[in-house]
Amino acid sequence: MALETQQARRLEPEGAELLDRVSGWWEDYQRILLIGIGVIALVVGGGYLYLRSQKTQEDQAAGQLAEASVVFWQGDYNRSLQVAKQAYTQYPSTPSGIDAHRVAGDAAFWLGDFRNAVAEYRRYLDKVKSGELSDAARRSLAYSLESNGQTADAAKEYDTLVGRFDRTTSSELLTAAARCYRRLNQPAEAIKRYERVIREFGDTYYAQIARIELGELKALTP
Repeated sequence: MALETQQARRLEPEGAELLDRVSGWWEDYQRILLIGIGVIALVVGGGYLYLRSQKTQEDQAAGQLAEASVVFWQGDYNRSLQVAKQAYTQYPSTPSGIDAHRVAGDAAFWLGDFRNAVAEYRRYLDKVKSGELSDAARRSLAYSLESNGQTADAAKEYDTLVGRFDRTTSSELLTAAARCYRRLNQPAEAIKRYERVIREFGDTYYAQIARIELGELKALTP
């Protein structure tokens, strides 16, 4: 008998035994495997549908935000506020829906509704903690707080923003903080800020204002 034939006959029982083991294993675990595969398919499919839904919602929110921004710059603040509110009400978790709070704050400010402006800016800042738009919204919040009579809170906001913008804007914010402390009848705090404007931003327009205000304050302060 040829060597190859003898080897084949010895392997036949081993191969059959292996097949039996695989078949047995499959019978024991096929249900678990099929359930696992089904779960994976559901997760993948659900994730795809979720991402697709999110994209659709963001596209729709972005369209409304664009409209709110356009009519704002056209001076139609009531319409801008209405559309911005619609955007963040319908699509609250989308980036454009969140940004709609900032636009709503701007519209409310220019309508003279400072209380609502404060609320909208704070809703926006609760979601967006950093970045240029966040800094811009915080600056608008400070002016809204001051306009709404929340002078102490406005002063704190102005102080936190100094150095986050260009030199002219930083000197403007520091001057605004000094103005708030003067209204709060805290001349010493106002003087500190006016002196800082002159010392750190002496080449800006607001340094001239600070020199005038500082002279008046020192003349009135015992």
